[in-house]
Amino acid sequence: MIHADVLKDCPRVCHGFFTRQGGVSEGLYDSLNCGYGSNDDPARVTENRTRVLAAIGLPATALATAYQVHSPDVIEVDQPWPRGEAPKVDAMVTRRPGIALGILTADCAPILLADPEAGVVGAAHAGWRGAVTGVIEAVVNRMTKLGADPARIHAAVGPCIRQPSYEVGPEFPQPFLAQDPLNREFFVASQRDGRFMFDLPGYVASRLRRLGVGAMEALAYDTCGEADRFFSYRRTTLRGEKDYGRELSVIALAP
Repeated sequence: MIHADVLKDCPRVCHGFFTRQGGVSEGLYDSLNCGYGSNDDPARVTENRTRVLAAIGLPATALATAYQVHSPDVIEVDQPWPRGEAPKVDAMVTRRPGIALGILTADCAPILLADPEAGVVGAAHAGWRGAVTGVIEAVVNRMTKLGADPARIHAAVGPCIRQPSYEVGPEFPQPFLAQDPLNREFFVASQRDGRFMFDLPGYVASRLRRLGVGAMEALAYDTCGEADRFFSYRRTTLRGEKDYGRELSVIALAP
């Protein structure tokens, strides 16, 4: 489990960015695979999720995860839902103690947020599409509606694919440049003509800064480049493997 310094000392807030280590899954999913969307044994995924929640001091029944679709959509969580009934959103917020908001990733950026004074936490799944279409703004705005103040929000961008590993095609920068020409700073030329290397965590961090978030930290881990520590969709694709596991990142108000 990885802690972000920016969240670690927030009163009443518990959180963790979990790696692929410490679970019961085998083979391609070795070992802490928390994604039911993989072809792993669901019983193993359930046990892995139970271990994650135990590590932050909560029961497995406290966990709420969404059916993530790379959208800018956010929902307020009053209670976890049964498996199979997860809403199709990419961000969640809550002011209910004892509910753990969980984000599943395998290269996309998990974002955990808290305003401990207001007693509001949030979590977002930011792939490039969700990030450019507004999921970061959506989760902060929804937290604000629950009483949070952006200036009091502590936000951590968790392990994700980083620029040295993230080559994109020639069409890729256009949505970002249409949003703001200054977003060009998040792209550098690839060794292959016409392609670019994209700085996803840098872009996500810039969106948080523009929202006036009071404290922000981007963790310096590369999910694609650190095979022994993280699952990665990009690495799986490059290797021609058939499937991949998912990391889980969680945040909750202590009960």
